[in-house]
Amino acid sequence: MEDFKDFYSTSNLKQIKILSMILLVITASSRILTAIFYDEVVKIPSYTEHSIGNVIQLTGAVVFYTLSRIALQNGNWSQQQKKTLTLAFILFVLLITFGVSYVISMHNTKNTLLMFLIGIVTVSLFFAIEYREIMAISIFVVVLFILSMVMPKIAFQEKITNVIAAFILGFILLCFSRYGYYFKSQHFVRLKQLEEKNLEIELLNNQKGEILGFVAHDLRNPLNNIEALSELMLLENQNNLEAKMIANSAKQAKEIINDLLEAVKSEQGLLETKRHELVSFLTPIITRWKTNSKREILFIAEPKKIATAINSSKLERVIDNLISNAIKFSPTDKPIEITLNLHHTNVCIVVKDNGIGIPDYLQKHIFKQFSKAGRKGLQGEKSVGLGLHISKRIIERHKGRLLMQSKENEGTAFTILLPMS
Repeated sequence: MEDFKDFYSTSNLKQIKILSMILLVITASSRILTAIFYDEVVKIPSYTEHSIGNVIQLTGAVVFYTLSRIALQNGNWSQQQKKTLTLAFILFVLLITFGVSYVISMHNTKNTLLMFLIGIVTVSLFFAIEYREIMAISIFVVVLFILSMVMPKIAFQEKITNVIAAFILGFILLCFSRYGYYFKSQHFVRLKQLEEKNLEIELLNNQKGEILGFVAHDLRNPLNNIEALSELMLLENQNNLEAKMIANSAKQAKEIINDLLEAVKSEQGLLETKRHELVSFLTPIITRWKTNSKREILFIAEPKKIATAINSSKLERVIDNLISNAIKFSPTDKPIEITLNLHHTNVCIVVKDNGIGIPDYLQKHIFKQFSKAGRKGLQGEKSVGLGLHISKRIIERHKGRLLMQSKENEGTAFTILLPMS
């Protein structure tokens, strides 16, 4: 409850600042127009009263705007001080709206309802007021309305009608205000619940990272041992199919663990980057893939020297993943094309294959974690749907974008856009 009181007392001050600024602009503009067209304006009935009212409104707007700014900038104001300022502004709004309509209606209260209702609705919508305060304000409205009938000479029947109208206005103010207070309190509760949920999610993310770290530490070592033993068995007999299956399974398990760890790391803030010349960065990566895969990979760079800030190990992982996918989903007799160029203010790296492409219904899932778009390669290679998700996160941490364009049975192109540094 105290949190809500503190929240809405500050929110009320912000509303005072905004509304008093609007009132200041309106009254100042009115004053300027009066000065410009003075000869015509002075002919308006009750001009003197309008002029006095305008000075009061202008002065009040300046005072409340100044006080609200001071209160918002100075964190030492107590809840009671904030509440007092809010109540004073509410009474000020009600008085000036009533005063304007009272003068316009030539002091006949039966014609003041519209302007006064505007003041009541403004107070109800913009401010969160506690029950005791709004009761006091409602009584003030009733008393003000009744006292306003003392000066004008009106029939007794009209006085009775106006008294009834006064009670109706006070009731409207009370009902509107409580209704607004209820919704403001519900909004605050939802905000607090959302904050708590965010804290829970943050805690779960931290726990996820700890669990994956534990998995990596405890599973990598036995997998390394299994892989080493299978390689020894293959040294003795290169045709040992069981040893090959063991080695491939161990390698695949290690890749899954590395992907899981990278998925966690790729959510952690900005990267440390260093300026690199990209042709010299990409050339050894492409050469390694040519050697290991025995595939034709074409590399075209224009211009020959393009440099920007990158995290070399992370970007290498992205390039490796894109080339791996291109090889996985294209026939062995079709070349992989890699181009490097400049596109407006971005460095553009495109990895294109001429393979089976991605069906339209899978394309919207392609960058999601544990994607539904994960498919077996043409040689039966398996995927857990993390590679492209990780790649996209890495590029985004470089303040860049990873785009995809694909057509089924015609191939796929992944485009990396990195900002020039």
